[in-house]
Amino acid sequence: MITVSNVSVQFGKRVLFNEVNMKFTEGNCYGIIGANGAGKSTFLKTISGELDPTTGSITLGPGERLSVLSQDHFKWDAFTVMNTVLMGHTVLWDIMNQRDAIYAKENFTDEDGLKVSELEERFAELDGWNAESDAAALLSGLGIKEDKHYLMMSELNNKEKVRVMLAQALFGNPDNLLLDEPTNDLDMDTVTWLEEYLSNFDHTVLVVSHDRHFLDSVCTHTVDIDYGKINLFAGNYSFWYESSQLALRQQQNQRAKAEEKRKELEEFIRRFSANVAKSKQTTSRKKMLEKLNVEEIKPSSRRYPGIIFSPEREPGNQILEVTGLSKRLDDGTVLFKDVNFTVEKGDKVVFLSHDPRAMTALFEIINGNMEPDEGSFNWGVTITTAYLPLDNTRFFDTDLNLVDWLSQYGEGNEVEMKGFLGRMLFSGEEVLKKARVLSGGEKMRCMIARMQMRNANCLILDTPTNHLDLESIQAFNNNLKIFKGNILFASHDHEMIETVCNRIIELTPNGIIDKRMEYDEYISSDHIKALKEKLYGY
Repeated sequence: MITVSNVSVQFGKRVLFNEVNMKFTEGNCYGIIGANGAGKSTFLKTISGELDPTTGSITLGPGERLSVLSQDHFKWDAFTVMNTVLMGHTVLWDIMNQRDAIYAKENFTDEDGLKVSELEERFAELDGWNAESDAAALLSGLGIKEDKHYLMMSELNNKEKVRVMLAQALFGNPDNLLLDEPTNDLDMDTVTWLEEYLSNFDHTVLVVSHDRHFLDSVCTHTVDIDYGKINLFAGNYSFWYESSQLALRQQQNQRAKAEEKRKELEEFIRRFSANVAKSKQTTSRKKMLEKLNVEEIKPSSRRYPGIIFSPEREPGNQILEVTGLSKRLDDGTVLFKDVNFTVEKGDKVVFLSHDPRAMTALFEIINGNMEPDEGSFNWGVTITTAYLPLDNTRFFDTDLNLVDWLSQYGEGNEVEMKGFLGRMLFSGEEVLKKARVLSGGEKMRCMIARMQMRNANCLILDTPTNHLDLESIQAFNNNLKIFKGNILFASHDHEMIETVCNRIIELTPNGIIDKRMEYDEYISSDHIKALKEKLYGY
């Protein structure tokens, strides 16, 4: 249990949040949400003790242990992978070091004997004899193979280090667990493993994530940081979003009677609870919604960008034909080979691969920015495209302000350019910012504004949720679901893939898998798994 008492955090004159009072209790998982810069990571750092609050205090239950997902990729380079994980349980690790130091003595005294006896007893109580096997199981579950368990951390790449640090945070069944963006750099299979692990975790979890499917899968509560206040709601992210949108619509419709509002909210809770009850995830197990009071549902003051793609013309029957495409990297790595497919009218295709460079290469080729090693592609004569590349760096190597920057990519006067920027939440003096100084999220919103100006009937999106906050991701997802053209995209956002795509094409070094099926069915199919093993060769 974590108790937050009268906590405020202020940097100079800027107050992130003020007089926060709440308890995070055992058996629950709390998803912390808020706009970029609202203070999500700061709140976790305050709870972990890394950052002192301006006022107030944080306390744990008596004798409880707190574990935090480390964000430092280089801190553990001098240790083996196994020891890095074991160090996550600081009490056990200290006992192990004390034991080893005593056993290494040449002259073993009676006092040493008594001390080591106490240490051995405590070591056994903490299940120390199974520590390495437990750590190995965590590492394997997170995709770190056994032949790497005793390598030095410095020998791993950054993605592997992230997985080891996650194993470190999970090791030893901590009483309280703080996770800041735990799904970053994890593939879909590993995210699924983590979802199942946390769904069965019996202690207290606080997690910050931009992955809506992950939040929905593991969270029993939502902690919303909004305009200097922190509010706690029962239910996962989807429940919070849908209920806050319903409350906002009710607030805007002032003519609705109070009793009618209550009935609408109660009916919404019943319908949502019925849907969640079919799920195997934490929210249904805890049945938190049954205890929800209608008065807890309040509209959010969060701002959502206006992402609206409107095709200027309907696409014809010929969209895109790809014939015999192959691409290798300079080092000989085969990204894909002899790829053949035809995109049909109405297709919304997600492209997958164990190597994300394959999707980027395919998108660059069909946009004319890269030559294939073999093969060709042909767009239909009615098709206009808008492309959101993975790397947008070259677009912002300029000192133009945002109005002038956007004007490069479409016709229209200054007022119209400001209108497009305003939809993407750039207002007032912000539209005169230099393009060069934008944050990653701001650049993505500018690139989306650029796309909207094209009125294209085929969108090509390479990992479109990168750098975006939850509000932008939700708005993007909502519009893609109703877009009346074609979509070709790659994404690690489970929710976006599941709700947008109607076709899946997986690129491998030895061919493709091309299926019209739901994404959840695709990733759980034994037939697809066997096919992948054959095509990837492992």
